[in-house]
Amino acid sequence: MTFGPGGIHDSAEDREIVVNRTFQARPELVWLAWTERERIEQWWGPEGMSTTVEEMDLRPGGRWKYVMKSPDGTQYPVEGIFADIIEPELLVATDEFGEDFQYSGDLPQGVVTSVSLKDTGTGTEMTLRMVHRSAEDRAVHEQMGVEGGWNSSFNRLDRYLASLE
Repeated sequence: MTFGPGGIHDSAEDREIVVNRTFQARPELVWLAWTERERIEQWWGPEGMSTTVEEMDLRPGGRWKYVMKSPDGTQYPVEGIFADIIEPELLVATDEFGEDFQYSGDLPQGVVTSVSLKDTGTGTEMTLRMVHRSAEDRAVHEQMGVEGGWNSSFNRLDRYLASLE
C-alpha cells in the first residue's frame, strides 16, 4: 500500500473499479456516442431509464450534467468537469451525484472516471475506470450497484451502436 489521497493508506487498485467492454464499432463512432448530446441520450443509464443531457461543454474544464429518470419518475442527476480529452482515445472527468440526488447513505465523493478507447481492427476495446478517494468510497459505490448499472448501460450502447452500422 502507498500513502493515498486524504491521508488514506490505499493503493490505486484498492480505490478503483474497472469495467471492460468490446464493441463491434469503430472507435470514432464509440467516441461520438460518449460525446454528443443526442447520442448520449440514446443509451446512457441502465435498462428502463431515460436520460436528458442538461449540460455538455466538451473541453478541459468544461462541465457536464445528465439526469437519468427511472420509470417511476425518480431522477438521478450526475455531473462533473472534464479534465482530459484526447479524441477519439481518452475522456477523463470528475463524476459526482448531483446535489439534489436522494440517497439514504453517504455518497462516494471525488470520483474520477476515465474512458479509454482502443481500435482492435474489428471494433473498439473500451476500458471504463472509476478511481475513488478511498477504498471505503469504492465499497459504497460497489454496494450501490455501479458495475451492474454500467454494464446495463453498455448493453444499451451496444444495441445503439449496432443500429448505426
